[in-house]
Amino acid sequence: MKARCLVLAFLACISVVPAFAQFGSVKGVCKDAQGKPIPGAVVEFHAVGSARVYKLKTDNSGGYSSLGVMMGRYNVVLVQDGQELFHLDNVTVGSDEKQLDIDIQHEQDQAGKQKGMTPDQAAASQKLSAAMKALNEKLLAANQALQANDYDAAIQRLTEATQIDDKHDLLWAKLGAVYLASAPKQTDAEEKARRYTEAANDYQKAIDLKEKAKDPNQKTAAPASTPELAGYYNNLAHAQAKSGQFDDAVKAYNQAIQLDPAGASQYYYNLGAILMNAGKTDEALAAFNSSIAADPTKPDAYYQKGASLVAKATVDKDGKIIAPPGTQEALNKYLELAPDGQFAPAAKGMIQYIGGTIETNIKMPKKK
Repeated sequence: MKARCLVLAFLACISVVPAFAQFGSVKGVCKDAQGKPIPGAVVEFHAVGSARVYKLKTDNSGGYSSLGVMMGRYNVVLVQDGQELFHLDNVTVGSDEKQLDIDIQHEQDQAGKQKGMTPDQAAASQKLSAAMKALNEKLLAANQALQANDYDAAIQRLTEATQIDDKHDLLWAKLGAVYLASAPKQTDAEEKARRYTEAANDYQKAIDLKEKAKDPNQKTAAPASTPELAGYYNNLAHAQAKSGQFDDAVKAYNQAIQLDPAGASQYYYNLGAILMNAGKTDEALAAFNSSIAADPTKPDAYYQKGASLVAKATVDKDGKIIAPPGTQEALNKYLELAPDGQFAPAAKGMIQYIGGTIETNIKMPKKK
């Protein structure tokens, strides 16, 4: 019984965190309609599927660069004096340096090649451009609101964006992300629950749109950007778990694992967290073992494995704690990988509680 009471303390610490970040570099030169450099402008990289944004200021030669942009897909916007000069969607930043030059003169020349359109085609094109401009303005306003931690304003702007274009999965995913981030900050229980439900609904809409996306040159559904879709499922699962939709959350995490094997360690870890919170210790232990198998260098998975095993400890007739095999090894492995990690004090306490030995290469804090 004491062992189970000890475990209750760490359950509140289990949290869903992003997968390990990897960074790439970007650079480029920005030129205006006359082919001259654009100094003092800002090139904004808006992450597809999240509220993350990088703002890179151009120098006197119109150049910009950064070595610390997280790898992924971005919508790029060139802004000067609060006005959007150019935008480009779905730019991929990978491990190789990304060269992205923005030449407005060239873009205008390309647009000039469309002069052969019929009046109806020209009108349709103009209408689409106006809609895209309005959409980008809403997204820019939403990002500015998020930077100011004004979640309600961001939700309002993104909702308006979905009213302009309700067929874009990114918009629904972004709206879901804001609802998900804002829910824990609500003091009213009903409002908190509502926001988690809204987040789950919005991520489901994003998933449905993503999975229905088709390549116009193919008769079957086009393969989606798997890591991005997996991310949608991961966040959907988190929202569902917070909304009490436990079985649906488990299914969504498993879907993310299938779609993105490279990120499986994090998805298994998140799955283990909700299973542990639901009291399903054996299933949680299996998930943490799978997380370790997918990434043996992930320290938190070892801690949660050890904690899951402590939850299964028994007490013999002499009052001695009998922990399952592998408990001490898992906790010591966590301390080896993260000696100063957030769970280090709890890991040491658990090892001592079960009568184990903390490995000598792990420094214990000095007693005061």
